[in-house]
Amino acid sequence: MGNEQPLVLLEHAQKAFGGTPVLKDISLEVREGEVVAVIGPSGGGKSTLLRCLTLLETLDAGKLAYGDLVVAENDPNGRAAYAGKAVQKEAKTRFGLVFQNFNLFPHYTVMKNVADAPLHVQKRPKAEVEAEARALLAKMGLAGKEDMVPCELSGGQQQRVAIARALALNPEVLFFDEPTSALDPELTQEVLKVIRDLAAERMTMVIVTHEMSFARDVADRIVFMDGGVIVEEGPAAQLIGNPQHERTRAFLSRYGQK
Repeated sequence: MGNEQPLVLLEHAQKAFGGTPVLKDISLEVREGEVVAVIGPSGGGKSTLLRCLTLLETLDAGKLAYGDLVVAENDPNGRAAYAGKAVQKEAKTRFGLVFQNFNLFPHYTVMKNVADAPLHVQKRPKAEVEAEARALLAKMGLAGKEDMVPCELSGGQQQRVAIARALALNPEVLFFDEPTSALDPELTQEVLKVIRDLAAERMTMVIVTHEMSFARDVADRIVFMDGGVIVEEGPAAQLIGNPQHERTRAFLSRYGQK
């Protein structure tokens, strides 16, 4: 790979809530064009990991960098010290985040949901942003829905609007926090198809998911987390088909992995 620097770098990350450690010495690299799936039992730290990566939570200790941009690193006391607002703001332009529950603005139209941030955060020309938003919505199978509001859409459609909204800012990496857990099986497949298509285009993605067969088929690499640590990671087919660790095997057997 020409570009040696990972797009996302996390080293020795620690995070506790009320004295309870949730992340215990987690290190993770994500390289350009890579799709990384994060799997594991509830309460294992997956969502906290994602919230720390996307600056919704702050690390207690460790280093976080987006390419050449160091967002946090340990001070002499071994506590995570965060860079100033300008660096954090720049870091936030490098990733997009798709939530479990869509988090669309309920009173905005589909178009406004997608176009709002490029217009107001990136200050880009309106005609260009709207043309791009239309193209993204068409790609998501939502052409003709631009003037609807979220409550007029199915959950699967809302989640596809949320993906279009994240992509509208042209992020280098896209994070998904269990993007299908609020959806029924039929709608789940719609959303997974969109993510599959993005993977085929080599979009860099980190996906927290409980869809094991999807993780196996779409991810380049799977990270299995349990108890606040990365128990095992490796190529997707290998980790699902031949897990090395007893905890991974036990977890996958509960999912009745096909």
